[in-house]
Parts: sequence; structure tokens; C-alpha cells
Amino acid sequence: MMSMKIKNTCLYLPGFLLLAVVSCSLDPQVENTFEDDATWSYPDYAEGVLLNAYANIPTRFSSYSSNFLDVATDNAVTNDFGSDIYEVSTGGIRPANNPVGHWSQAYDQFRNIHLFLENGLDEKIIYSLTDDETNAEYRARLKGESFFLRAWWGFRLLQEYGGKSNNGTALGYPIVTRTPTEEELNNVEGISRNTYAECIQQIVADIDTAVVYLPVRYTGSNSVTGSTNLGRADDQVALALKSRVLLYAASPAYQNDDITGIAGMGDFTVLDEATYEAGWVRAAQAAQAALDLIGGVPGLKEGDFNSNNTPEEFIWRKYHNDRTLENQNFPPLNFGNGDTSPSQDLVDAFPAENGYPIDDPRSDYDPGNPYEHRDPRFYLNIMYNGREFLGTPLETYEGGKDTRSVNVNATRTGYYLRKWLALQDLLNVENPTNTHHYHALIRKTEVLLNFAEAANEAWGPTAIGPGTDRSALDAINTIRGNAGITDDSYAAEVAAMGRDAFRKLIQNERRLELAFENHRFFDMRRWLLPLDQGVKGVRIVKAGNGSLTYETFEVEQRGFYDIKDYYLPLPYNEQVKSNLVNNLGW
Repeated sequence: MMSMKIKNTCLYLPGFLLLAVVSCSLDPQVENTFEDDATWSYPDYAEGVLLNAYANIPTRFSSYSSNFLDVATDNAVTNDFGSDIYEVSTGGIRPANNPVGHWSQAYDQFRNIHLFLENGLDEKIIYSLTDDETNAEYRARLKGESFFLRAWWGFRLLQEYGGKSNNGTALGYPIVTRTPTEEELNNVEGISRNTYAECIQQIVADIDTAVVYLPVRYTGSNSVTGSTNLGRADDQVALALKSRVLLYAASPAYQNDDITGIAGMGDFTVLDEATYEAGWVRAAQAAQAALDLIGGVPGLKEGDFNSNNTPEEFIWRKYHNDRTLENQNFPPLNFGNGDTSPSQDLVDAFPAENGYPIDDPRSDYDPGNPYEHRDPRFYLNIMYNGREFLGTPLETYEGGKDTRSVNVNATRTGYYLRKWLALQDLLNVENPTNTHHYHALIRKTEVLLNFAEAANEAWGPTAIGPGTDRSALDAINTIRGNAGITDDSYAAEVAAMGRDAFRKLIQNERRLELAFENHRFFDMRRWLLPLDQGVKGVRIVKAGNGSLTYETFEVEQRGFYDIKDYYLPLPYNEQVKSNLVNNLGW
């Protein structure tokens, strides 16, 4: 179906946690050079074809032109003015330049997955010489991983390119479930996008198939299902992904026009309540199934950022042992680039420690000491004026050592990034060092947030729906309690106001919990929130007596003004060689 590059690929050998490149060359010619005697007779080589689909999943959050995708949202701005993602943040997305999209990469992985499914499970390939039972177990796991990885890359395409078309139909991507024939490759005019619903159906079917073959979890010393395989997909990972997929499927941005209508930026109407609600019921029940399997939700802790062991909060993760994030985001005085500047908008979204918003008098928020007694997640995410950094307080007041008056690469907003960084002297010019960093691909708290959002839309804030064991309010109280919020009163108060009010609280909780995890860009779009609001920072003035005053100011305008900005355009090179229908307005 799709035009796919089949001549040569990167082969990766297992051990899974450290993948060694054997060869790598991509060529647009339609030629399969996986020789039977070379690739499909040796188990390591055969498995290496499949491992490409793992290896191409990013190992760090700053994977968008070396930036977090949050810098193209109201969460942050970037100092990296030459990056493609800065151009995105100012509205520079276009079919010929879309650094948010991964169209070719995803179809390359489909190719690898299908080649493996069609060749790598042949009985002549022996994956374990120990005994027939272990070999069958290994083969079954690889089959489950193949279907899971096809679901993962399919969802990535759907997340990035799914959208309404000009005729009001929600479309996805052209589904591919096998290696295309030469005739199909040469018939580009015959390629068409499947509907969004068809893509969801395919992804969910792949996940359900994967669950049949994958282990529930990796534990113990078994060579196939033991803990040495952590990082591969298992049933927990698959069901967690399913909860994410069905959450997107229920979201207002991805319904046909007879279900939701978009009148303008931040303005939509539900036209078919029954169908709309049914999608949320399905999403809530999928999240419940994932929660039943993964068990407790501990929440994110500072020690999780650089732990030597997989944190309990992470369902699926990759890792990197380097100092890249610190190079990118430490203040310039500490030899970093200061790339990511969290916004005042994000700072203001964190409530007080007692759970009340800072504009509520019951929060006891003090504008003269704005960083005291805040939601503990604020301190997990943000470095601010006066906070100690490597033994010295940050100075982001006017004229301070960590401002743009001293170094042009200093913060643009008055804040630096804390999340995911190792607060160690890794960039010491005389003795630079590396350390362990985790990249959480799916967190347990995300699944609980998925449940809260879907349950609220399906049954309201306090009802416990069929097949579930908690309400949306229960889920949010668990999340806030894990974070260190000391009082549930505010959440209960909002829940009493009904579904619409509680939706806003859930959306804010998701913003805080998943900040700098590359969710916000897509969440704002699937929720149809306004995208055209400027991003603010803080200007701090220090008086002669040492007192500080705080004034907000606009740092950057966002260049998203039209309904079409809720969706990304299809790649230009795909448009010129086929008849693919583009997204609304493109």
C-alpha cells in the first residue's frame, strides 16, 4: 500500500537494554536484501529486524529537534531559536516542514515488523536451543511484541496525523498489515487514508492479539519472561497503551461532524450525545482493565529521575546514560544551554499545597512569596529565583547572574527546568561525567488520569460506572494525594459543580502530572482548547533593601489561530505522489 523503503535496514542484536548496530543503510529502491541464509537463518539477525521498531522509539523526552514538545505549548518556550521546534511554536508547521510528525519513520517500522512476522517466525529459526518449550515461549513472545509494536507505531501516526477532513470525516492513516507487493508500491494513486475509527479498530485489534502472546510482566530469572527483559512490551504495557488509544478515540477533535462540530478556536458542540458518551465508556473500561493489571499507582518522585532501578511508577521505559539533558537545560553559568524556559502560565497552574488554586483566598497564596507552600509537583518541575542549584541560589531577578543581561542563553521566562535533570555537577569543564536517566514512555499515573477523564465524561465526577471500581473523583484524589496535596476539599467542591467544572480540574491535573513528557501539545488539540494565547514569564525586580517585586509579561506569541491548527498536515512528498485527502484546512 504505502511507498516503503525495503532495501537494507539497521540490524540490532539482543541484549535488549544495549543494542549494538550491525549495519545501517536506507535506500529508496524497492529491493529486499534480507537474504534467507544471512538474516532469516540466524536468530539474532532475524530478531534484530524486529528490534529496529524498539530502537527507533526515542530514549529521551527532548527528542523534538533536541527540545521538549512542551516548548510549542503554553507550558514553556525554547531558547533554541534555530531549531525546527521553535518554528513550530510560532506557527511554522507546513506540509514540507513538520518536525512533530514521524510519517516515514513509522512506515519504516511497519516494514520491519511485517518482514519479521512473515519471515522471522519460521520454524527453521531456533531462538532457544535449551528445549522446545523455551523456544516456543520465545517465539510466542516475539509474535506478541510484533503486534504490540505495530500498534505503537500506528498510534503514533494517528496521534500526529489523525484529524477531520474538509468533508467532516475524521481520518487516520493508510493501514498496512503486510509487506506490500511491487504492484501495490507502484500504484500510489490507489493509496487512501483509512478513517480514524478504522485505525482505532486496527490498533486495538493488534493490542488484543499482543496480549495473548506477551507475558503479563517480566519478573524472576526465566530467560524469556524474566526481569532481564524489562524494557520489552508485556501485557501491562499493552493494556496501558490501549487506555491511551481509546482516550484519543473518544476525544472531541477526532469525531465525525455528525458527532462533534467545531465552530472556532476553543468552541465545539456535541451533536450526538449517545455515540459520544459510548466512546468515553469504552475508554474508561479500558483504563480500568489496565489498572486492574498494573496494581497500585505510586506517583512520580524526584528519585525516579535518575534511579539505577526501574521506578515502580513506570510501566514502560527506556533510558540513557549521559548528560545530554543537562547540557541542553542547565543554566549557562553552570555550562548548560538553558534551552527550556517553563512559563508563568504553567507556574500559575500549580495550586497551593492544600489543593486550592492560587487565585482562591483559601490557598493562602502570598504574591510576595509566590513559591512557598505550593503543590509539591511544582518543585519537581520548576527551578525558580532563590532555589538552590548546585550549591548556589538561582538569581533570575533583573541583573542577576542567571538572567539574559548576563548571558543571552539564560531563561526567557524567569524559570529553568527541573524535571528529569540530575542535579549533579555533570558539566564540570575539568571532569564532565554522565549519569543514568529514565525516559518514561508510559506511567501508571497517566493510566489513572486516562480513567479519570473518561469516567467523568461517561458518568460524571462521582458515579462509579459499570465494570469499574472507582469514580473520577476517587482517581483524582489518589493522584493529588500521591503528589502531596494535603486536602481533598477543593476537588470535592469542584466535583459537586458537575461534569464541565470537573473536566477543567482533570485537564489541569493532566497538565501538571505530565508536564515535560510531550503530552500537552496533543492534549490541547484533542480537547479543542484555545491555541492562540501568548506565553507569559515573570520579571523580578530586586530593590536596594533586598525586597522583590514580581510582574508578568508576554514572552512569545503562539502562531496558532485557525481551526486547521488542531491538526497537522500530511507530508508534502506524500501529497504530490498520491491522492491522500489532507486534514481540515491544509
